[in-house]
Amino acid sequence: MTPTGKKDQDIHDPGYLRFVRTPFFLAVTIGIPFCIYKGLFGLLAIRAGTPGAGLLVTGGILITTWAGVDLLMNMSRAILDMMGKPDLIEFCSLAQIGKYVGMPEVFLAVDTLISFSIICFTLWSSWITLFDPLESYLWYAATTLNLISVSLVMVFTEAWKVKYSR
Repeated sequence: MTPTGKKDQDIHDPGYLRFVRTPFFLAVTIGIPFCIYKGLFGLLAIRAGTPGAGLLVTGGILITTWAGVDLLMNMSRAILDMMGKPDLIEFCSLAQIGKYVGMPEVFLAVDTLISFSIICFTLWSSWITLFDPLESYLWYAATTLNLISVSLVMVFTEAWKVKYSR
């Protein structure tokens, strides 16, 4: 801590590193892409279940609804952050449930695990080939945004470590 009460890291923390930790950045580059994956997966499940496989259709509807709720939550977090307002909600419905039991980060991690599992299943099952062109572009955009942002955060973090670890 410094005499002014700031953490030493805050003094040497360049704006770009603060930015990549903001709710806006996290919602736009992680939360919203995960919602796109969930929503598209739900649509594929609905298609795979038609006709006659009620469990797939029901599951697809539930997953698509879940994706929609999480999308609204992420958009709200991003907008609240841009307005300088405090975080009133978590990034996703699972983390919101986790907040009520005192473990939002654990539930957010579970949501991340589910999202990555959805991505893997979509790829390995070849369901990804069932997307129409618009859905494919949504998937590509979500993937590009998510992966490039993770890479940028890693580059900036490592550069900061090298610069200030001396």
